[in-house]
This record gives sequence, C-alpha cells and structure tokens, in this order.
Amino acid sequence: MSASVPRLVIAAPSSGSGKTTVATGLMAAFAARGLAVSPHKVGPDYIDPGYHALATGRVGRNLDAYLCGPELVGPLFLHGAQGCDIAVVEGVMGLYDGAAGEGELASTAHVAKLLRAPVVLVVDASSQSRSVAALVHGFASWDPEVRVGGVILNKVASDRHEELLREALEQAGVPVLGALRRAAQVSTPSRHLGLVPVAERQGAAVEAVAAMAAQVVDGCDLGALEALARTAGAVPGGSAPWTPASPAHHPTRSDEADQQRAPVVAVAGGPAFTFSYAEHSELLAAAGAEVVTFDPLRDEELPEGTAGLVIGGGFPEVYASELSANAPLRKAVAALAASGAPVAAECAGLLYLCRELDGLPMCGVLDAGARMTERLTLGYRDAVAVGDSVLAAAGTRMRGHEFHRTAVEPGSGAEPAWGVRSPRPRVEGFVERGVHASYLHTHWASEPGVARRFVERCRTS
Repeated sequence: MSASVPRLVIAAPSSGSGKTTVATGLMAAFAARGLAVSPHKVGPDYIDPGYHALATGRVGRNLDAYLCGPELVGPLFLHGAQGCDIAVVEGVMGLYDGAAGEGELASTAHVAKLLRAPVVLVVDASSQSRSVAALVHGFASWDPEVRVGGVILNKVASDRHEELLREALEQAGVPVLGALRRAAQVSTPSRHLGLVPVAERQGAAVEAVAAMAAQVVDGCDLGALEALARTAGAVPGGSAPWTPASPAHHPTRSDEADQQRAPVVAVAGGPAFTFSYAEHSELLAAAGAEVVTFDPLRDEELPEGTAGLVIGGGFPEVYASELSANAPLRKAVAALAASGAPVAAECAGLLYLCRELDGLPMCGVLDAGARMTERLTLGYRDAVAVGDSVLAAAGTRMRGHEFHRTAVEPGSGAEPAWGVRSPRPRVEGFVERGVHASYLHTHWASEPGVARRFVERCRTS
C-alpha cells in the first residue's frame, strides 16, 4: 500500500473540548461521501474506537507510543489504513499532554510528528471571543514540528459569536475549517471510567454517531479538510505496514501440521468485556489459533474445543449480578483453569476470575476478593515478568496501562504476574498453573512472542 495515505489528526487544547464528536462525526461524514476511512485513536483508550468503528465500518485501532514504542506507530497506522482512502486519528487529552514525566512521549503531538500528519485543533469557544486567537497561536507555535493546519470551533453560541471568533483567528494565521453549535443530541453518556461503550448502547450509539456526522457536515468545510489531509507526505521510517506474522518466524512442516489442528482460543466479548485491541486476535490467529468470541453474559458454555481463554478489560462491576447468575459458565471457566489450560486475564478479566466481586460469586479461579472503590487508579506502567508464565518468560519487559476503580485483595499471589517499576516499585497480579491475571492492559504488538507463546501452550497443555 502507499505510505502516503491522506490523514488528519484531530486534537484539542484539553480534554472535553469535543475531539470525539468532531473525529467521529468527520469519519462518518467522509464515509458517507464514499471514502474508505481508517479510524485511529491516540493512547490506550478502548471506548472511543468503538464509536469510530460505527462511523466507518472498520475496526478502530489505537496508536500508543508508550505501550508499543514510537517505532511501531507508523507501521501500526499503515496496517490499519491498508485499502483506505483517508485516515482520521483522534487525539488524547490536550495536544501536548503525554505520559507523565516522559516529556512528549505518547502525546497527540508526538504521534502527529511520527505520522507527519497535519493537525486540526478543536477549540471549545463557549467562553471566549478574541482570546481564541492567542490560544490557537500558542498551540500552533509551541512546537515548530507540529503542523496545525486548521481550527474547528466547537460550542459556538450564535452567528455573532462565530463572526467574532473568525475575525480574531484571521490574525493568528490558522484557517477556520468549521464552526459547530451546541447540540445536546451528540452527547454520549458517561460513568465512572468515561463514555459508555458502544456494545452497551447499540441503537442509541448509532443515533449519536449519526448526529455527530450531521453536525460536522453542517458546520465544517469537508472539502478543505480532505484537501488538508492530502497534504500529508509519506509516513516517516519506511512504508512497511506492521504484520501480525513474526518476521523472525519461518514456517516448517511441523508448523504446517500444527496449523491443521489449530487450538481454539476463546476470547470474552459482549457488553461486559469490551476492552480489546484488534491486534491481539490477529496475533493469536497468526500464531495458529482459531479465535472464537463468546459472551459471558449470555453463553453458558465455553466455545467447543476451547484450549485457551483470553478475558480482557471491560465493566464486570456493572454486570456483576448477571455474570454471577451465569453459574454454568463460571464453573466451565473454573474447570478450564483447573485443567492447567492457558488463561490470560486483564483488569476486568482479573475481577471475573476472583472468588467474588462486591460480594457476588465469580469464577473462584483466584483466592482473592474484588470490590468497587472511590479511588481511580490510572496511568502507564513499566513492568517486568517476575517469573515464567503462559504469556512471558521471566525478565520479559512490557509496558502497560492501568485504568480502574476497583481493588483486589490480596493484590498479588504467591507468584506475581509483574514487577511494576513505576510510579512506585511493587509486584501485582497472579500466576497460577496456566493462569496469568493482572490489572495491566498490555498491547501485544509490542512483544509478538506473547501471542505465540500463549498458542504454543494451548497446543501442549
């Protein structure tokens, strides 16, 4: 594919400015024009990509320079953008906000530079007029390597307000590419960890995305935005997309035989377990697994022939009653784990494997209790595998992300999953038999051997 796919990065001075509304609406508007749109999200967030997928009909993908390393941002972008006419990348937090204490690392600005993509700045103009010019000038001039190609004004109160804003921005030298009025119908409900995922809203989410698209079509110059996207040159660092197949792995006859008996890896999905990076299933399939998704809220049995289980993140605390009520599946998960089969659980998956969650019985795989708390645990983590597990050999270093309002007691087992280096040294998680359970969300593209090791254990356990 071409490494010069047209692309835009949608950024803002701060969170809450309207990035998701503009980015999702723009994706849907471009798609309605007949363009194949590649959706991307800067950072570790799982929820926004679900809305992006609704808008474009393609899998939403993350670009995280902390989890995967800066060197993988371009290849992962090209992997997701294959066959597309244009790409839209939604930023994270404020334009220059990155990993704490790491400078620009993992910020929207960092990713925009890695992709050599023009930035569209979404500004909440609800409480300002002429001052908007100083704000935009500051963001556009702060880093000369970041090219702010235009501004979209959000929450504009009236025609007169828009006129004042446009007059002020003429002096800043950054073109206004759109002005959006306040619109309640484009808002999406939030709760303790952010927006409510698409899988929990279905029809309402479709309506919200349609409203976002209508607002962008009415208020933005789509032609100018597309033209700006086409000014992006080749992605730096070469034109090779990332591939889930390990470049160091050369198939042998033995491998081909293994492919004929592909182990079934069950991956939890449905409304309670919506947090998963698309690359994980792609890596599992490339390693020779048959990946089958199931819904712990609805399915009373694991997929037929399950040899391994992956339970990612989500909101089991919201669905604790329903998950607990599905006793047949809880017993099936416990039996699979007791057999020594590989089980990988992250965050929500960890809670599901516990003895109980907020007093309700869970799978009982781990002798630990989980509960909701008032405290938000949030941030990137630098981690090292404490011992050998189904995911990693001892000493394997991976970077992860924590995002939860729950606590597990005890916080680690006799054999912890990870030794976490930051923000304070500690151990966390559980490694028992074939189980690897932890609060850390990791991106397996950064360490493709994780998926291959997991599938190999599925074949031999």
